[in-house]
Amino acid sequence: MSSVGPWDVVVIGGGNAGLVAAIAARHRVPRVLLLERAARVMRGGNTRHTRNARCASAEYPADELWEDLRGVGPPGPLARLTVERSAGVPPWMTSHGVRWQPALAGTLHLGRTNRFFLGGGKALVNTYHRTASAMGVEVRYEACVTDLRFDGERCTGVVLADGSRIGARAMVCASGGFEANLDWLRKYWGNAADNFLVRGCRENDGQVLAVLFAHGAASAGAERGFHSVAIDARAPRFDGGIATRLDSIPFSVVLNSAGQRFYDEGEDLWPKRYAIWGRNVAGQPGQIAYSLWDTKVSECFLPPMFRPAMAGDVRSLAGLLGLDPPAVSATVSAYNAAVRPGTFDPSRLDDCSTAGLDPPKSHWALPLDTPPYFGVAMRPGITFTYLGVRVDESARVLRAEGAFRNVFAAGEIMSGNILSSGYLAGFGVTIGHVWGRIAGEAAAACD
Repeated sequence: MSSVGPWDVVVIGGGNAGLVAAIAARHRVPRVLLLERAARVMRGGNTRHTRNARCASAEYPADELWEDLRGVGPPGPLARLTVERSAGVPPWMTSHGVRWQPALAGTLHLGRTNRFFLGGGKALVNTYHRTASAMGVEVRYEACVTDLRFDGERCTGVVLADGSRIGARAMVCASGGFEANLDWLRKYWGNAADNFLVRGCRENDGQVLAVLFAHGAASAGAERGFHSVAIDARAPRFDGGIATRLDSIPFSVVLNSAGQRFYDEGEDLWPKRYAIWGRNVAGQPGQIAYSLWDTKVSECFLPPMFRPAMAGDVRSLAGLLGLDPPAVSATVSAYNAAVRPGTFDPSRLDDCSTAGLDPPKSHWALPLDTPPYFGVAMRPGITFTYLGVRVDESARVLRAEGAFRNVFAAGEIMSGNILSSGYLAGFGVTIGHVWGRIAGEAAAACD
């Protein structure tokens, strides 16, 4: 234990939730320690891969945000509180050094609903570290927590992988989910998990979450719940980040390994529906799918990180992708025949759709008929898992009966209290800020 007594607050995890918790706690108590599992150069966890926050504002009222959240899946018990407190996130960020930039143009439809921080997630992490350092928060890198010590319902400190112990008057757990723990994912997904890619950081293996469960923490969230998107199948196994995401889906035809369509590519605006495509692909044979588009829509979305396959006709493209050319040709022909004329408009829900096709394409349906043709193989890319610890409105971690007296949680490790299945672009950053602030302030107030 520390020779000068326990720290006022120890925060486990160095993403935006942990950094916000540490800063919020430091406003109230003098001795705050943040434990970052990664090396300094890789600090920040999944926050490194973010770029915006979705928050209520005068232009985007809380009731509208609430309805949007309900539209992607049943909200958890603390979702409404998160929405209500989201309006305070951008001012808090600004007051702690964050600067802003205009929303990206194109198909993301986020200009009114989301705030983009200048420089993206890595800049956000660096900004908060500068702020925390100036305030006197101490940070220790490559500090892997392997256990928590308890005296009854009170946590007395943490144990690190090197065997050292650190005393704490209160603890905030903000160490992310378990998306990088493939053995844990296999418990719920079986061998399909072997075909999952992880957009998030490799350190998010759920070790602290498992420790909390071992000490009696109650759970919140679905076992198979996660934020997962369709990413390039050539992406790295871990830490691919936002750059590996594919935005071609609304303007393409998506096929499984049998060359068949299986879901409505144009169901809704992309920020509300992009996060269902990881699960869509996960449900297909071999957990793989293919996005095919033609030249006339190539400028409608951000290009893939890696060069797509390209061919002068659909059958040749299918061969390049390893698909059966006759099956793909038949599917594309049936799709083209079902397209009904309309006014194509990438910026809104337009009236270009199919008729008599199952599944339909509800918007942005154009024939695949303008060479050259392009295609990319996709796999599920998991960003973070939803199964986590149950907390109350003060972010205190609950047990099956009662609660820990001085253990709090923020961010992805408790996102199951808010999210169930779907996801809205930018809302993870909002969760981290809302609950990091709540947890940090509550931990600082512990006696």
